[in-house]
Amino acid sequence: MANCAYFFRDPERVTPLDASLVISPADGRVSAIEDFVPPPELDLPRETMTRISVFMNVFDVHINRAPVAGRIRKITYVPGLFLNADLDKASLDNERQAFTLEMAGGKAIGFVQIAGLVARRIVKFVGEGETLQVGQRFGLIRFGSRVDVYVPRGTPILVGVGQCALAGETVLANLAGKSTATQFRKA
Repeated sequence: MANCAYFFRDPERVTPLDASLVISPADGRVSAIEDFVPPPELDLPRETMTRISVFMNVFDVHINRAPVAGRIRKITYVPGLFLNADLDKASLDNERQAFTLEMAGGKAIGFVQIAGLVARRIVKFVGEGETLQVGQRFGLIRFGSRVDVYVPRGTPILVGVGQCALAGETVLANLAGKSTATQFRKA
């Protein structure tokens, strides 16, 4: 019982408030930074974007948080396999839930919760049309999984493969193309 309670822990986080920053939606290890055309369920332009993948092992916090502030334009659940979430093909073959978030000014980014080998349940806490604040909890994936974030190609990426990330705190990228001092808030 104590092990299960440990898995569902939900620590407080201090989230940067700069609207140009993309914050990690998941605790874990940055497992890949690559250019891909986003999956069709995100309903983003069919052009190459940069995908940042954060892999969560069974010991990481599995509460997921909004990488930017905005309105949820679309949520799509896709049934699928339960391959190791660290594999590239997991992005298209595994069970997943895709979110398209429209930011102020109309720019949209996508993020996808991907179930893994052990994970058998994706849970969302929000619905289409809702507005999220950066760092706000939007869901969880149980027992090892991955979250992919799609940002416009050419966006400066501020993390490296292998780096540990904290949901709601670690800055992944800067949509403004620069690095600036930011303010923070507890989420």
